Formats: sequence, C-alpha cells, structure tokens
Amino acid sequence: MNQLSVHRPAANHNPVCADLLKMAERELAAFVSAVTELFGAEQAKLSAEDWLHELGAISCLPASTREWRLISVNVSARLANRVEASCLSAAS
Repeated sequence: MNQLSVHRPAANHNPVCADLLKMAERELAAFVSAVTELFGAEQAKLSAEDWLHELGAISCLPASTREWRLISVNVSARLANRVEASCLSAAS
C-alpha cells in the first residue's frame, strides 16, 4: 500500500458532513449512556432505535448541538411514556 494514500482525504470528503457526524455520534452516545445508567440496557437499546428512527424522520440534518439535543428530548418523551406504561402494568 502506498503510504501517501493513507493520509490523503477521500475525493468526496466533506468536512461539514464529518462534523455533523461527530455531533450525532456524541449526542447519541451520551443519550444512550444516560438511559443505560438510569433505566438499564433494554431501555437504552429501545431508545437508541427510537433516536435513529427520529433522525430518519427529519428532512435535513441538524446543524448544531442544540438541534441534535432536540432529537434526544423527543426520544426522552417516548422513553418516559414507555417506562410509565411499564410501571403501571407492573402495579396492576
């Protein structure tokens, strides 16, 4: 392998897209970590799936940390509903 090619960015490399991807990764990782700590691995897995579904439902990628956080807030509401329903059914 040519050593020079290792450090050369791909022809289609987009730094803005790379930055957005880093923001998304950080937000999702922080969200899943918090849900895991508070509600366990099963709820974290479901919430991660909800988070990715929410991301897929929007028309354009968020451009700021605040906008990425809104995805987590929306998914947190679903998590709260799911946990509340689980608690209510366990209490019956």
